[in-house]
Amino acid sequence: MLHVLLIEDSPADVLMVREAIRTSPVKADLLIAYDGEQALRFLIEFDFKPDIIFLDLTVPKLDSWELLVYVCKKQGPPVIVLTASADPANQQRALESGAREYIVKPMGMDNFLKVVRDALERWGDKAVSRGV
Repeated sequence: MLHVLLIEDSPADVLMVREAIRTSPVKADLLIAYDGEQALRFLIEFDFKPDIIFLDLTVPKLDSWELLVYVCKKQGPPVIVLTASADPANQQRALESGAREYIVKPMGMDNFLKVVRDALERWGDKAVSRGV
């Protein structure tokens, strides 16, 4: 079973990620951080070790960019940026900061579910091959 950390403040997007995980062939549990401070607490204070992190770039209370750099410098799990920003500069910055993927949140529930399930399958396979 994979452990997924979703860092997202949009209730609608949280529901869609939950549904994507529920309908994915990859078995995973989901922990949700609604802001950057809560995510950092899960990672540091509670020593939560997710296999995959989905990160929105606009969560409150702690800059998402700082959180991305922190996780990647610690050689943590793959971080998949899942954001509404289609700005190529943000994509380049995220990938240079260590994100493994940059996914622009698609319009429509079916497309959203598909991109999340596809990412789970890609990165879930890697976690399984590492013995997670």
